[in-house]
Amino acid sequence: MREVRTDKDALLIIDVQNDFCPGGKLAVPNGDEVIAPINALIPKFRHVIQTQDWHPADHSSFASQHNARSEYETIELNYGTQVLWPDHCIQGTTGAEFHPELNTVRSTAVIRKGFRAGIDSYSAFLENDKTTKTGLSGLLESIGIERVYLCGLATDFCVKWSALDATDFGFETILIKDAVRGIDLEDSVASAFREMDDAGVSIIHSTDLR
Repeated sequence: MREVRTDKDALLIIDVQNDFCPGGKLAVPNGDEVIAPINALIPKFRHVIQTQDWHPADHSSFASQHNARSEYETIELNYGTQVLWPDHCIQGTTGAEFHPELNTVRSTAVIRKGFRAGIDSYSAFLENDKTTKTGLSGLLESIGIERVYLCGLATDFCVKWSALDATDFGFETILIKDAVRGIDLEDSVASAFREMDDAGVSIIHSTDLR
């Protein structure tokens, strides 16, 4: 069945930034492959919203901030388990910019996340303490959005957590499978799809949208 969109639908483009694309500091394998399907989707939506990882240089999620710790190792912080990442998407750097091939002209809002040094933020809706809001839920409610379509990077982290939180906030949530790519740490992409499916997230292909 083909999806039909209304003014109550929004396209959420998650973190299509230089550092998450090939050659970036935290490159998602084949991350730039999401750009063509996303650009094709954008004209089909009235409401297009982007998210942007926006870290200070001393962010607590960076392995460089923890002595004797390695990238992709996990540690416990006051809000739970945290993966230690390479330094990436630092405020004001080229790596934090949106990929130059991504069409940003029709985006009506940008939600920046991860800008507090002491806490990471995967989800577009909540920081990793699961309490601090980014402001996205209030924005969507204010413009009457009831259904969100997600695409972008990375499937197993920011996209997954955004999708799960979208359902928790009461939005009908749809993932566009050919417009996402994942990091895939220890089979985390397959696990992410299972989690989203269990939470009631619908999974479609971009060609299902007319």
